Amino acid sequence: MKIKLDCIPCKQRQILECLRMNTQDEKLQERVLRKVIDTLITADWTSTPLYLTNKIHRIVREETKIKDPYKKVKKRYNEIALKLYPRIKKIVNKSSDPLNTAIRMAIAGNIIDFGAKREQDIDVEKTIEDVLTKDFAIDDYQLFKEKLKKANNLLFFADNSGEIVFDKILLETILEIRKKMKINQDLKITVVIKGGPVLNDATLEDVKYVGLDKIPNLKFRETSNGDPNTGPRLDSKEVKLWIKNHDITIAKGQASYEALSEFNNIFFMMGSFNC
Repeated sequence: MKIKLDCIPCKQRQILECLRMNTQDEKLQERVLRKVIDTLITADWTSTPLYLTNKIHRIVREETKIKDPYKKVKKRYNEIALKLYPRIKKIVNKSSDPLNTAIRMAIAGNIIDFGAKREQDIDVEKTIEDVLTKDFAIDDYQLFKEKLKKANNLLFFADNSGEIVFDKILLETILEIRKKMKINQDLKITVVIKGGPVLNDATLEDVKYVGLDKIPNLKFRETSNGDPNTGPRLDSKEVKLWIKNHDITIAKGQASYEALSEFNNIFFMMGSFNC
């Protein structure tokens, strides 16, 4: 997906909010924001929103000398989600269709997105309630179930911290259902995370913190946050090959859709949360 004009002011908002979370120094805020605005003006607007996001958040890290500007926020929402874990797990297990409910909960977790939302607009509890009653805008659930039954391996593009707890429940549910149905219990799962900090995207530190690494037959791959040696770009040929080599692919969040929407064989799971 290419950059839309609305992306430009949205990126400026992201950066200003990020700066205000980390420093009260208005001169520093202005200097960084001006540099970001200059970058946005001269950037290639025919590229992807992901390209812009990585570029401008790298400026913030370099100028402020803060390695992970969202570190506190990520930890806070990982903890919030972990406290909700027993309740969500119970809702899923008591459901007449645990897989469908687990998918809905994974979509609800997508509300924890500091790229698209302000913190005051993130209401996890209300989103959980809403997602149980709303219809999917695009519903490929039956096709998803059919492909999942036949799959020997699964590629999962994770999105945000906090949200990964909801994803954990989905992956656990998939394995539990396959076990009950006596389908290949050795489903190999590859979870794709960021190779370095950008926004509140999940990194290796986050997935280990919430225990996602405890799921059997699971490994991690990393994609670039815009810094050198952090992995391939999400929209790269290498990542396209990952998708091709897996039986089924799940991609969470707006950034995944923007970067991967031109690829085939992907089930996108996200909420309609605008800037």
